[in-house]
Amino acid sequence: MTIKLVCIGKTDKKELESLIRIYSDRLKHYIKYEYEIIPDLKKVKNLDEKQQKTKEGELLLSGFQNSDFVVLLDENGKQFGSETFSEYIQKRMNTGLKRLVFVIGGPYGFSDEMYQRADSKISLSKMTFSHQMVRLFFTEQLYRAFTILKNEPYHHR
Repeated sequence: MTIKLVCIGKTDKKELESLIRIYSDRLKHYIKYEYEIIPDLKKVKNLDEKQQKTKEGELLLSGFQNSDFVVLLDENGKQFGSETFSEYIQKRMNTGLKRLVFVIGGPYGFSDEMYQRADSKISLSKMTFSHQMVRLFFTEQLYRAFTILKNEPYHHR
C-alpha cells in the first residue's frame, strides 16, 4: 500500500518544510509514502470563495485513482487519539488498499465535489491550525502511528 498526502500550495517556511521532510523520510522505513504539493491557484482575486474551492477541487480530483481511499483532513471530521489513529491506519492496510490518500485543502476548505468523493474525514483537533502546520502535525502523527504499530519506543504509553 502507498500512503499519500496531497496539499494545496507550497510551504513558505523552510523550517517547517525541513521538519516535514524529516518525518516523511522516517515514514519510508515503514511504507511507501508520497507527499504531493499542488501549486496555489493563480489569479484568485477575481474568484469568490466557492469558485476557488471548486477550482482547487478540480485539481485535486484529477489526481485520484478510482480505487483510492480518500480521507479529507477537515475540521468536521472524526477525531482520534494517536493509538486509535494507528488502529485506523492498520484497518485501512488490512483491507488491501492500493493507495490511501490524505488531503489538506486550500484556505477555504473543500468543494462539494471533494466531499462527495471522500471516503472519510479526519480532524486533527478542535483548534484551528494553519494549513502549513497541519502538514507537519499530520506527518508526525502518521510516523507516530507506525511506531505504535511496530511497538517502537517513539510513542510513550
